[in-house]
Amino acid sequence: MTVSLHRLGLQDMARVAVVLRQAFDERLPWLAGIHTPQEDRLFFENHVYASCEVWGALDADIVGFIAFREGWVDQLYVLPGYQNRGIGAVLLGAAKATWPTLQLWTFQKNMAARHFYEKHGFTAIRETDGRDNEEREPDILYLWQPQARLES
Repeated sequence: MTVSLHRLGLQDMARVAVVLRQAFDERLPWLAGIHTPQEDRLFFENHVYASCEVWGALDADIVGFIAFREGWVDQLYVLPGYQNRGIGAVLLGAAKATWPTLQLWTFQKNMAARHFYEKHGFTAIRETDGRDNEEREPDILYLWQPQARLES
C-alpha cells in the first residue's frame, strides 16, 4: 500500500485525535472511553502539538500518525483497517531518520505493539507496575539505537 507522509499542523488535530481514539480503543478495549473526544483534542493542542513533530500517513485522509520529539516517540497510531500494511513502519522511519536514539512507552498487555517495536529494532529496557501512568496499567519502556551505536 502506498501512502503519503506529511507533517501535520493544528488544523489536522481533530482528525488525528479520531485516529488515536479508534486505534487505542481497538487495541486496548479494557481502557476504551478513558477520555472524551474533547479531552483528546485538548491533549493534542496543549501537549502533543506543543512539544512534538506530528507526521501523518495519508490515503485520502489521515490513516495513521506519529508524534515524536528529541529522543522520544510519544504517540504512534494507525487506524485498525490500515494496520499490518507497513504504515506504522513508514511513520516510525520518520522518527528514526530524525533522531539517533529513540525511547517509547507501551502497555505490557499490548502484545501487537510490543511485537511491532521489537521487529523494528527496539529493545525492552524497563517494566513498571503502572502506578506512574494515568491508566494505572503496567507498561514497558523500549529503546532504539542503530546497530553501529550498539557496537561502539
